[in-house]
Order: sequence, then structure tokens, then C-alpha cells
Amino acid sequence: MNQNYAVPAVALVVVATVLVGALGLRVSRTTSDFYVASRTVGPRLNAAAISGEYLSAASFLGIAGLVLVQGPDMLWYPVGYTAGYLVLLVFVAAPLRRSGAYTLPDFAEARLESRSVRRFAAALVVGVGWLYLLPQLQGAGLTLKVLTGAPRWFGGVLVAVVVVATVAAGGMRSVTFVQAFQYWLKLTALLVPALFLLLAWHSDGTPRVAFDEPPAFREQRTVRVDDTLDMRLARPLTITATGTVDGTRRSAERILLPAGTHRVERGTRLVFATGDPVPTTDADAPHTPARPERPLYATYGLIVATFLGTMGLPHVVVRFYTSPHGVAARRTTVVVLGLIGAFYLLPPVYGALGRLYAPELTLTGQADAAVLVLPHLVIGGVGGNLLGALLAGGAFAAFLSTASGLTMAVAGVLTQDVLPARGVRHGGVRHFRLATVLAIAVPLAASGTAKLPVADAVGLAFAVSASSFCPLLVLGIWWRGLTPPGAVAGMVMGGGSALCAVTATMAGLPGGGPLRALLAWPALWSVPLGFLTMVLVSLATPGRIPPGTAAILARFHLPEALYGGPAPREAQP
Repeated sequence: MNQNYAVPAVALVVVATVLVGALGLRVSRTTSDFYVASRTVGPRLNAAAISGEYLSAASFLGIAGLVLVQGPDMLWYPVGYTAGYLVLLVFVAAPLRRSGAYTLPDFAEARLESRSVRRFAAALVVGVGWLYLLPQLQGAGLTLKVLTGAPRWFGGVLVAVVVVATVAAGGMRSVTFVQAFQYWLKLTALLVPALFLLLAWHSDGTPRVAFDEPPAFREQRTVRVDDTLDMRLARPLTITATGTVDGTRRSAERILLPAGTHRVERGTRLVFATGDPVPTTDADAPHTPARPERPLYATYGLIVATFLGTMGLPHVVVRFYTSPHGVAARRTTVVVLGLIGAFYLLPPVYGALGRLYAPELTLTGQADAAVLVLPHLVIGGVGGNLLGALLAGGAFAAFLSTASGLTMAVAGVLTQDVLPARGVRHGGVRHFRLATVLAIAVPLAASGTAKLPVADAVGLAFAVSASSFCPLLVLGIWWRGLTPPGAVAGMVMGGGSALCAVTATMAGLPGGGPLRALLAWPALWSVPLGFLTMVLVSLATPGRIPPGTAAILARFHLPEALYGGPAPREAQP
């Protein structure tokens, strides 16, 4: 894609984000404005804002990349991401709003009257937030590298600077306007090019193939390997190589590679003929060898993580605190289901077209870039460049909106639970702005070394969220027998074990087999472990049930009019 088109598109998105955020700054005057927009955000605006922050790099780029590499099995990602809001609507939305809290740790302390539970919940919020921020910064780096050739670190730094400026300046007010605007921008950015791409595909005479067939090169293609990789062949294949393959230097030689794994060194050029199958590589997805080994287990693990993980995502939960009351929170969730359902119809289209027009991306480890390069490959010319520029702007809006919500959520927890422990006065706006910088600095530093595809990294964040906060919220709202020791034990066993599995997966351990599958898709065992531990430890400590449990559960479940509405704890200015 011509960078003369891409750079202005990204610049326009950045400028528009700053201007829309300035609107929120003009109406942010109190501490409550900064944290929860004074709880006055209506359902339609709130739903657009939730959809804007929820549709992240994994949604805009990652799903298409996974569909390109692995086919229709990856359609469970958009299904799970959408269905998570149905679970949130049924079990959590209204009671969570009626709790009157600012953050998940606030909810934990209000429900269980325990500072220990609050501190542990705060640590998990920060961990999940940082894990989710990481792919946003990685995706921004990949986007600018593909579009402009800029270093990978530059995109992440640009997102961090814009997010800090927006969040620190206007808090939740600014973030709400920015995210609502960016939802509609992202939907337009995917919808318009998709229509042109489908028309071009329909008219170019490309042979129709089954969606679940392995990808193949539809024409002769030269692929340059930018990083050393292990290329796996299911059957013998003859290619032309210029560079080092299996330790032997080749100079435009035609070679027959037997079935198996072959080492291809950085800088090698491979020429594939029309109809050649696309080899698989470790660059496709560092932890997905578990999927072909245990495909059914991987699918169920994905379903559990995405269905139950949404309710514990800190940047999603914090938006429900901005609703005026519980009914508005439920209405917001219904609108969100429609908005994100419409959006998720589009990424699989790009993934399917990518299997036809850009199969070489699976070799170069840049499958997440399929959305960005398809207009150039399919349409070309000025039209392809204009559509690519629109997609570039939409992709950058995805990074900015999700990173803004996550930074807002993590900064709120750091302000109220981490900085006070360091001697900083609790809850002030000035300290919130300091926490904003800290909230994004850690994932920004880590984004240069992490190698997971963006959708996989987000999936791991969902697994940790589902294993820790889902049991806390469901049992905390619907079971009066939950005790502080039970809550802590459940979060340690569920969330802690999922976090350990995530860490091992990101480190590439172990190499394969059933243990690899268990670690790569932990939600199927870590979520039941979290629930079971909370229930058993709570039953063993009945004397620790907080004395105000009946009153707080009544607040959760009764309409606000029956008790005068929630009494939110306002942070000290």
C-alpha cells in the first residue's frame, strides 16, 4: 500500500481522537467525572463506547489473520466475543451497576467487606489489563510497519502518547466520547472495503474453493522470509530457493523438499508455483500446535474463555458503572449485542479472502496484516490505496479505543489501590494522571519482545479473566454464602493457575502433547477450579460471611426506587 495514503489516514484518526477527547475535557470538572462520568451516560452512547473499546486489535486484525491461517474453526472467536455479552446481561450487568462501585476491587470490598480481597482483585485487574494492552500496542506497531515501513516500536509509542493525553486530560468523559466515535469509524472502515473486495472477487473469475480447504497459491508467488523459521510440509514440494534452506546455501535453485520440517534462514526468497499448498510454520501462531493435536478440546477451551471472560474484563466492567441505574445498564448491554454482532460479520470475510489472495502471509508471520494488504492485492491502483487508507485508519482507531479503556481501568485501580500503599494520597485527579502513565508503560516496554498473534494474546487474557473474576462476580451477586477466604482462594486457584498457564504458553513451554493443549487453552479446567475452590472454602468458613451480606444483596437485586438508589462511594478529591 502507498504510504502517501496511509500516513494521512492514521494522522487524521489521531487528530480526530484528540479533538473528540477535548470535548470530554471541557465537561470534566469533578473526580466522579474522571472515574465514572458522574454516572450519567445513557444506554445508546454507552453501548457505542463499550463496543468501541471492546472491538480491539484482535477483532479488527486478529480474527481475519486466524481465519486465514486455520480456517473456519476460528469463527468461534467472534461467536464467543459476542455471546459473552449475553451472559453479562443475564447475570451481572444490573446488579453490578447497583453496587455503586468505581472498579472491580471496589465491588469486591463492598460485597465481602475485606481489604484483602480488594487488594488481590486489584492485582488481577492490573495483570489482565496489561495482558490485554500488550496486543493493542503490538498491533499498532505491525500496522505502521506494514503501511509505512516504520520500526515496530513506533506504532506502540504513538498509541501510548495519544491514549495518555486523552485519558489523563479528561478521564471517563473524554474516553466515552472517543470510544463511541471510534466504534462507528471502525464499522465503516471494515464495511466499505469489504463490499468492494467482494465485488472484485465475484467478478475476477477466481475459482471457488471450499472454505475449509488448506490454502494454496492461486498464482506464482515469491515470498521473502524476514525471520528464520521452521517450515512444515505435509507432502513433498518442489520450490525455487535463493538463500539458506536446511543449512545449505542456494542460488535460485530448484529443489525438492521432502515431507517434514525444514529450517529457512532469514533473507531467503522462496518461489512457489500456482496451486502449491501453503506450508505451515511456527510463525503462524506460537501456541496453536495444541489445536491440531487436540482440536475439540481447543474449541471448547476457547468457548468457555470467551463466553465467561467478558464479564471480568476491567475496561468493560468499568463502563457499566457510568450508567444512571441498573435498568440503563441492561438496556446498554442489549444495544451492545446488536452493535458488536453487526461488526463481527465482517472480519471473517477478510480472512476468507486472505486465504485466496494473500496465503503467503502465513509464511512471513504477518497473517494479522491480511486486512491491511487485501485492497492492494485484490483491487490495486488508486482505489485500492484509498480503501487501504480507510482500513489503516480503522485499525488505528481499534488500538486507540481499546487501549484508552484499558488504561482508564488500570489507572483507576492503581490510583486507589497501589499508589496509596506507596504513600500517595488516595484518589486524587493528579494521582490518577500519574497512574495513567504507569498503566501503559509496562505493556509498552513488553510489546517489543512478545511474539503472540494479537487474537491469541487477547484469548489468553480472556482465559485469566474468566477463571478469576467470573466466579467472583457470579457467586458474589447470586450466592450469599461466599466468604472472603473463599473469594481469595478461588481467585488464586482459578486466576493464578490460568496466569501460570498463560506465562508458560507465551514462553513456548512445553513443546507439544496433551500438556501443551492444557496450558494453551486453560479455561476449560481453570474456570471450574475457580468456582469449586470458592464454594468449598466458603462452605468451610461459614463464620466469615460478612454481617452486611443480606443488605448488599438486596441492593444488588432490588430496583433502585425501592431503596433510594445506589450510594456510590465518591473518591476524595
